[in-house]
Amino acid sequence: MSLVLCQLAGVLGSFFTSPAIPTWYKTLKKPFFTPPDWIFGPVWISLFILIGISLFMIWRRQDRPRFKLTLVFFLIQLILNILWSVAFFGLRSPLLGLVDIVLLWVAIVLTIQHCLRITRTAGLLLLPYIIWVSFAAFLNFSLWILNV
Repeated sequence: MSLVLCQLAGVLGSFFTSPAIPTWYKTLKKPFFTPPDWIFGPVWISLFILIGISLFMIWRRQDRPRFKLTLVFFLIQLILNILWSVAFFGLRSPLLGLVDIVLLWVAIVLTIQHCLRITRTAGLLLLPYIIWVSFAAFLNFSLWILNV
């Protein structure tokens, strides 16, 4: 169930992303380090699998202190992840996307910190996610600057 929930977040985000890529996103000025469009799908699918496994590991430790708080952070970061697609692609606003991705980054860091207290492996599984979102935040910032 945790894998399905996390993949669902990706699917919901893609409803806003997919239509905008060949139209609006294609017209944006992009920095030299922008990855090719085809890389985003496989990266996000892989990340959502890792997030789902981490969530499953946390779910199995309901007896631990801060279990419920950790679930809250998981939910917050998944919602912010979806909202980034809404803001950036759906509303076509790199600025709103940037605001959201900064909040997402903070939520992921807090999720990792809480996961590490419950099971180290669950927290470590989220490291590729925070690395990718850090890169995505820099890319988002660059897109905003280049297209103001």
